[in-house]
Amino acid sequence: MNTQAEASTSVLDVVKQVFSVVFAIAGVAAFYYFSDAKLIYRVLGLLIVFGGVIAMTATTAWGGTIRAFIADSKVEVRKIVWPTREETTRTTVLVFAMVSIVSLVLWLLDTFLFWGVRLLTGQA
Repeated sequence: MNTQAEASTSVLDVVKQVFSVVFAIAGVAAFYYFSDAKLIYRVLGLLIVFGGVIAMTATTAWGGTIRAFIADSKVEVRKIVWPTREETTRTTVLVFAMVSIVSLVLWLLDTFLFWGVRLLTGQA
């Protein structure tokens, strides 16, 4: 078996990733540098810069693995069997009932312990 343990990274991918980081930092710096401009323009500029950074990073091998992961996730989400409305309602009612019972038991325990401490300390 000739299996490669680690995927080789091309020089172009490294250059794209470095430029992505540089552009992201430059976008944030420009956001604060142009603080006298309206906020909407600065936010739109920052969104455009980060959109370009994401697009540039998506063309690298690392971006390809992220795209493959997202595609696999979409396939897995389609396989989920969601509960029916009746099952959800029944489970919700059961949870509320159990929370009520446990809170009642804890309240009774707290009341008896408080009563016992007052009796032992002579404050009864």
